[in-house]
Amino acid sequence: MKTNRIIFFVFAISVTALIAYITVESFSGRNLNQFEGKLEEMDFYRNENNTGPVLRIYAVKVYEADQEMMQEYAKLMPHTKYGRTMVFFFSDKIEEQVKVGPKEPYFDPVHNPFLLASFLKTPMSEERFNYLGND
Repeated sequence: MKTNRIIFFVFAISVTALIAYITVESFSGRNLNQFEGKLEEMDFYRNENNTGPVLRIYAVKVYEADQEMMQEYAKLMPHTKYGRTMVFFFSDKIEEQVKVGPKEPYFDPVHNPFLLASFLKTPMSEERFNYLGND
């Protein structure tokens, strides 16, 4: 009888530890709050297509031009299977808001001198980060 009780307590402690681990990991993961004050989303475009490829385009102003930070931020952006997610990073020296749209070049070419980097997540989830360093 004592053996059954020991097995039950070991099992209960194991399940409780597993639930605690899952809860801690769920709330301590990476999120966009870590980029507050370093990046600012200027504009966002998403097409209306919910049954086919979804196109998401972001224009982001960068206050700290760190390639790893920009790449990590872009990887956290939503992505849909067979869709494309594009993120354009602009220098903080840009004065006006950048507006993005569905047709290439996706934003007004007047803003090209301020473009620091671009990120593309393809329909097959391949990631391409291109650092230009215009600053």
